Amino acid sequence: MLFTNRDLKKFIENKVNVDSEKVKKYRKQVNNLRDNLTDYIKENPDFGLVKMLHSGSVRKGTAISTLNDMDVAVYVKPEKIENYTEEQVLSYIKDGLVKVYKRHNMTEDQFSLGKHCLKVSFKGSGLDVDVVPVIPTGAPNDMGHLIAQDTGERVLTSIPLHLSFIQSRKASNPNYATMVRITKWWRNKNEFKMKSFLIEMIWAHIADTEGISDDIVTALQQFFRYIVNTELKDPIVFEDNYKKSEVILVEGEVNIFDPVNPENNLGYSLDYTKLERILDEADEALGYLSLAMQASTKNVAEASLKQIFGSSFSL
Repeated sequence: MLFTNRDLKKFIENKVNVDSEKVKKYRKQVNNLRDNLTDYIKENPDFGLVKMLHSGSVRKGTAISTLNDMDVAVYVKPEKIENYTEEQVLSYIKDGLVKVYKRHNMTEDQFSLGKHCLKVSFKGSGLDVDVVPVIPTGAPNDMGHLIAQDTGERVLTSIPLHLSFIQSRKASNPNYATMVRITKWWRNKNEFKMKSFLIEMIWAHIADTEGISDDIVTALQQFFRYIVNTELKDPIVFEDNYKKSEVILVEGEVNIFDPVNPENNLGYSLDYTKLERILDEADEALGYLSLAMQASTKNVAEASLKQIFGSSFSL
């Protein structure tokens, strides 16, 4: 083979992984948001917002270099928004955060209503923070109903439990986060729809069932072959927080379940067109990977890998 695991690691380190200084700067800005909200809540105990939790790829350690936004969840007191609509709760959060941050030199135009979220824009760094509302249930582990950014539906979730789930896979499979990042890069460069959460769950399933190879090429083969061979029709259920008997499987459909909520089947977000595109892209990537491994010249190997990882890849 005319390329090595070291070549792919170099590409991931130089192109895929997000710069640590960038992450540090973004984390600081988000932490400042959270700290300011916490202080305001202490001073105003009747305020309708409860807390802010950092979620998303940066917190999970799976962010890639194209990062220009971060996700946080803001918990809202249920009694403040009874019989609420999505628009009402987002407007309520916007009004509350504008009130908090106007004393920290942030202006109202930095807070805008996005699709199913509130967007907070930092003028200096260019960072956008997507604020997603969560209505707490009162159950442990910050369980609450969030408004999903892609569908607008209310989904029961727990940010701490999701983070714990990811951390446990990273601890038992050191290559987990790396493979999630390179797979997200592959998706972005080939411009098709596949949720990052879905990618994380497939890798978690591979980690639990066969283990993720330390060799990046072998690990990529694991991922692409799993998709091609199963067509994502094999159920994926994790029993970290509930029993498999609690899920309702739909025969012949995609059954990939949220590890926190047994009623949240990620397969529901995949219509026929999206699923077929994922299957085609995985099959094509597997083919190009084989071509690269069997290539007789370095140029051919590089050209094949560019089909997977984009034009910035080089050997």
